[in-house]
Amino acid sequence: MGTEAMFAVKGKDFVIIAADAMTAFSVMKLKDDYDKIWEVEGKLFAASGPSADASNFMEFIEKNINLHTLRTGLKLSTKASANYTRNELAQSLRKKGSYQTDLLIGGVDADGPKLYFMDYMGSSESVNKAAHGYGAMFTFGLMDRYWKPDMELEEAKDIIRKC
Repeated sequence: MGTEAMFAVKGKDFVIIAADAMTAFSVMKLKDDYDKIWEVEGKLFAASGPSADASNFMEFIEKNINLHTLRTGLKLSTKASANYTRNELAQSLRKKGSYQTDLLIGGVDADGPKLYFMDYMGSSESVNKAAHGYGAMFTFGLMDRYWKPDMELEEAKDIIRKC
């Protein structure tokens, strides 16, 4: 967990994800226009951690999910995408070079919106609201207070603005 912040909220028929755009190394700010959110086949993946790990891991995941679709002609559901991503993250722990990447994965399938919280150790959980990074320590209370089932998009945007 660094100085980064990513937030996500699941609503009635949507998932909204927001992330800061800063990358840092130790106490040095390296960049302030880094996009931490990837769109992969209609799903949103927000990845934080060392920028090399996050971008390499997300490129790997994106290419393999696209390859699956090309081979089978079927798109993965949000749950299947999250399970595949979790498995690859867990597999990398057993290899010499693991990815120090925390993720939020969201999408809307035929059975409704889904949001997954995943840490760099490969643990994954389906959640209604999520946050990663240093900002998470300050915003979980806000999310607990204002989140409600079947919330509308404007209500979710308001929560994200508060975070």
